[in-house]
Amino acid sequence: REVSAAYGLPLDPGRTVGDLSAGERQRVEIIRCLLQDPKLLVMDEPTSVLTPQEVEILFRTLRQLAAEGTAILYISHKLEEIRTLCDRATILRGGRVVAEADPRQASARELAEKMVGAALPETRRAARGGGEIRLEVVGLSLPPETPFGTRLDDVSFAVAAGEVLGIGGVAGNGQDELLAALSGERSAPDDAILLDGRPVGALGPDGRRALGLLAAPEERLGHAAAPDMTLVENALLTGRIRRGLARRGFILWPKTRAFAEEIVARFDVRTAGVGHAARSLSGGNLQKFVIGREILQAPRVLVVNQPTWGVDAAAAAAIRQALLDLAAEGAAVVVISQDLDELLEITDRFAALNAGRLSEARPTAELTIEEIGLMMGGVHGGAVPPAGAAAGAEGAA
Repeated sequence: REVSAAYGLPLDPGRTVGDLSAGERQRVEIIRCLLQDPKLLVMDEPTSVLTPQEVEILFRTLRQLAAEGTAILYISHKLEEIRTLCDRATILRGGRVVAEADPRQASARELAEKMVGAALPETRRAARGGGEIRLEVVGLSLPPETPFGTRLDDVSFAVAAGEVLGIGGVAGNGQDELLAALSGERSAPDDAILLDGRPVGALGPDGRRALGLLAAPEERLGHAAAPDMTLVENALLTGRIRRGLARRGFILWPKTRAFAEEIVARFDVRTAGVGHAARSLSGGNLQKFVIGREILQAPRVLVVNQPTWGVDAAAAAAIRQALLDLAAEGAAVVVISQDLDELLEITDRFAALNAGRLSEARPTAELTIEEIGLMMGGVHGGAVPPAGAAAGAEGAA
């Protein structure tokens, strides 16, 4: 408890690891390493669960450890962090070292292009006007399912056709609970969730999918995809209703295989074949498959949780562009993410989720990373200070 507080990594040591989100489990791993007074510290994507203010606290700790003689190997796709923290950068591609660089001298884009071996396309954002409200959540409150879960407390927001709404928050503040409530994994009061004006809170996942409300959870293996099932079988799991992959209780296997092959082709999923198990894919390729599976069902509303967590720069760019293209076609998109750069890049409005309460959504273009970080930490609404004040609050942290 003392170490978690000292390093700005809040965690209840009494919780069961099995009940933690993927982000919270990562936080446990960081604390476990710091408890051992390490001489060599290897960190893989350690900041995906932290606000910008908490990242700065962690970086101060790492700099202090380095000054005291600890060697630190820092593995990350967040290239601005590499440029801020690291003295040297080694770039891997396909399991081989392809370049070394001084990250303080190279831009994030230059490093990313070395990682993928090609020029990264610019993100294309179509001009979007305000469409009709697709998804509306009104006063959604739900108790936690487990003793250490998070209660959703009077959550309200609306998303229009053609809009991308970003919801940010540090892991464990209700993201999984919100996705479960929106997807239908948990029932809610019928009129607390409206799809195109129709109450759907009491419907389960199949009922909501039939009406066009689709979701992709954070946990790729075990939640979004069954690890030991083939890609064809995984395509069937969520695509059978809207893609008509079953009839009168019988699976239409040729049609299901064609759907899986369409996902692989359209989203450049690198696999030996759709007959291979989901666990055989890399994290980035499996994530492209999961997101592609939902997008190709032409949702009216798509809710995604951590859509690019732990994937490489090229896969992340492809997924973000696919979400923007979906919105441009008239869908409403809700992106739940802890990646602030991602939220700034693709969302039209941003709301922060803290301890199960959601702030009022604000236009993303009007926010700085510091302001978003403060909102994620619980400073909501009009209490959010301007950028200059945010810097002062960060220093106080």
